[in-house]
Amino acid sequence: MSNKDRHIDSSCSSFIKTEPSSPASLTDSVNHHSPGGSSDASGSYSSTMNGHQNGLDSPPLYPSAPILGGSGPVRKLYDDCSSTIVEDPQTKCEYMLNSMPKRLCLVCGDIASGYHYGVASCEACKAFFKRTIQGNIEYSCPATNECEITKRRRKSCQACRFMKCLKVGMLKEGVRLDRVRGGRQKYKRRIDAENSPYLNPQLVQPAKKPYNKIVSHLLVAEPEKIYAMPDPTVPDSDIKALTTLCDLADRELVVIIGWAKHIPGFSTLSLADQMSLLQSAWMEILILGVVYRSLSFEDELVYADDYIMDEDQSKLAGLLDLNNAILQLVKKYKSMKLEKEEFVTLKAIALANSEETRVFPMEKSVTRRQ
Repeated sequence: MSNKDRHIDSSCSSFIKTEPSSPASLTDSVNHHSPGGSSDASGSYSSTMNGHQNGLDSPPLYPSAPILGGSGPVRKLYDDCSSTIVEDPQTKCEYMLNSMPKRLCLVCGDIASGYHYGVASCEACKAFFKRTIQGNIEYSCPATNECEITKRRRKSCQACRFMKCLKVGMLKEGVRLDRVRGGRQKYKRRIDAENSPYLNPQLVQPAKKPYNKIVSHLLVAEPEKIYAMPDPTVPDSDIKALTTLCDLADRELVVIIGWAKHIPGFSTLSLADQMSLLQSAWMEILILGVVYRSLSFEDELVYADDYIMDEDQSKLAGLLDLNNAILQLVKKYKSMKLEKEEFVTLKAIALANSEETRVFPMEKSVTRRQ
């Protein structure tokens, strides 16, 4: 890493961890430098803790107005983060703040060209899946149906490649069966009322979700899974739990800034308004992430895929109240059968609908920028 990159990484870290200016959140904090080194960036919940009891405190994404209004050091730090943070090899964050993120194909690992048949995938795997479904082709694996599918080896076993397509969630219903561009042919099915008084359940196709351009955009912009990677050599303790969560927060807050840049309309706001919205909504966005990841678990919270806390662990870390509050949300959303499309939409709504009184109306923002 060059000296310039080290300087930018240090600046970004210190910028995120600075105490907020709000008197209500001026609490003692536990500051430390994120060890980095992860190829993923993960969901996390704070960079500051008031002892072990008051939960997670907000980082200062909104410094004082005089600093933001001009070309002070805080604004420069935010610009530096926006333009260079994804180049930091320690975080390897793929979310370019001024362009769409590069996504990997979930089938072979090549660069994804978009969201095809319900999954981020490359053109090659998209075409392969389409050919297979349209031609009703059946493959057989010459080995044990466990072939590794990578960019280089994706053509070595068609059977395992097709199985991988289905495993990652590609939808057969999304492929046009008639090979005709612009829509499927209309096949008339005659049902003998006497011999078949009821529809065959196997012929009833599940209702397809209506396509929505904004929701598809949000699905593509959704960050990859991240990992806490707690130190296995350190015995479990309240200090270890808090340190792990704080490290998660360091990386997650950087990713949230990048994610927000891809919300339609967000980048058109002034820099001050962007930072104000982020400061107001960051906690709600993080909590939504924990809730969604925890839907398939019982009485456990998934802070990251490799860091799951039950009631006893939360009590040890001094986070029992937070644990119980989030579990109530998990139960509520579980009863509503929350789906991913709804989850990503809720995150965007949380950012856009945050109760932030310092955001200027659009016409005032334009005037200020001029």
